[in-house]
Amino acid sequence: MTEASKDPNSLSYWEQHYFSSYDHFGIHEEMLKDRIRTLSYRNAIMKNKSLFKDKIVLDVGCGTGVLSMFAAQAGAKHVYGVDMSSIIEMARKIIDLNGFSDKITLIKGKLEDLELPCGKVDIIISEWMGYFLLYESMLDTVLDARDRFLKPNGLIFPDKASIHVAMIEDSEYKDEKIHFWENKNRLYGFDYSPFVEIAMEEPLVDTVEGKSVVTNHFKLIEFDLNTVKKEDLIFKRNFHLRATSDDMAHALLAWFDIIFPADKPQNVVRFSTGPQAHYTHWKQTVFYLDDVLELNKGEVIDGWLSCKPNKINNRDLDIHVGWDFKASGALNDVRAAKNSRIYYLR
Repeated sequence: MTEASKDPNSLSYWEQHYFSSYDHFGIHEEMLKDRIRTLSYRNAIMKNKSLFKDKIVLDVGCGTGVLSMFAAQAGAKHVYGVDMSSIIEMARKIIDLNGFSDKITLIKGKLEDLELPCGKVDIIISEWMGYFLLYESMLDTVLDARDRFLKPNGLIFPDKASIHVAMIEDSEYKDEKIHFWENKNRLYGFDYSPFVEIAMEEPLVDTVEGKSVVTNHFKLIEFDLNTVKKEDLIFKRNFHLRATSDDMAHALLAWFDIIFPADKPQNVVRFSTGPQAHYTHWKQTVFYLDDVLELNKGEVIDGWLSCKPNKINNRDLDIHVGWDFKASGALNDVRAAKNSRIYYLR
């Protein structure tokens, strides 16, 4: 295993915290047990062996090395796995144990600060996605790798990612997570109401059942990793949602979908982290609204969502959501709501 020369202690506090969070095996156990995630990568690689045969591959954020081993199994000439976390020391043992020592070279270090012994690569593979797709900003590192190391017409696995939104009915959980702080009877007679604002501004990452969705789905934004620039990851997009039933809306729900490149259309692999799909460890992201929207079927909620890295720690996200519900028919003035809120994904 090659080790980059940069001293980890020279990194900022936030960078050290981020990389050390991947030192423990527990987070890798969770990811390996996520079969939608891991099998999607395996299927995308193994169904497209023709793309990997005799190619040089870079695995960005290789972790325990599972994607590197998939690439080697698919016939890659050589795979270079890069990771700053100390889990790469365990990856070396796993790769040796499984007979890939001659096919996989591991490099411990921050990718932005190192050079590859091979120069350029044919393919980049990476599992870079975070909550709300962009949390932890690992996509920045993949784009750096693309710009410095990927050959012209090289491939990125995956190469398409999109964020989607819908409104959900979630009264029971909102009562438990938000209104709990307003209930003196549950707080031993004391006033804990200042916690309401803190609870509201932090998005909830959790699993939401499909039956809770009360509007259509809306694709907010799509990224093509072959062409997207880092500045494109700071965005503001409008959404347009139509109620699919008479119901209450308590929150905006967000999730992401992923698509891999393929040698032919029938070999395209994709997966979704949405409420209609099988469970993944990314779950969904819930943004509770200050208003409860009383929807009639067919009514429309227009809105917008902006996203940017936090100024103090760029791996965190500041997300601003606005909504404008123009109710129709009886009591439309009472039911209408226009508002916005800033959320902090930490």
